[in-house]
Amino acid sequence: MEISINEFLKVSNPNVIDIRSVQKFNDNHIPGALNISATLLLNSPERYLKPNLTYYVYCQKGSSSRTLAQILRVKGYNVFNIIGGYEAWILNS
Repeated sequence: MEISINEFLKVSNPNVIDIRSVQKFNDNHIPGALNISATLLLNSPERYLKPNLTYYVYCQKGSSSRTLAQILRVKGYNVFNIIGGYEAWILNS
C-alpha cells in the first residue's frame, strides 16, 4: 500500500521509518523518523515492527521503500510507502 505525501501529512503521530543511509538521515529527515536500514527490516522485522501498529517508510524517491513495504505487508505488517519519498516531503513541507 502507498500513501501520498498530502495524505501522510494528515496522519497524527505517525510511526515513520527512513531507510536511507545514516549520512543522508543525519543531513535531514522527516521529523520523528527512525533510521533503520531496509536490510535490518527485511532480516528481522519482528525486532523493529509491531504487528498491531501502522508504519510509514520512505527512501529518497520512494522506489526502494515501495518494494520494502510490499515485502513487509506480505510478512503481516501494516506498512505504507510514502510516494515520492523524502524528495516529496521536501517539496510539500
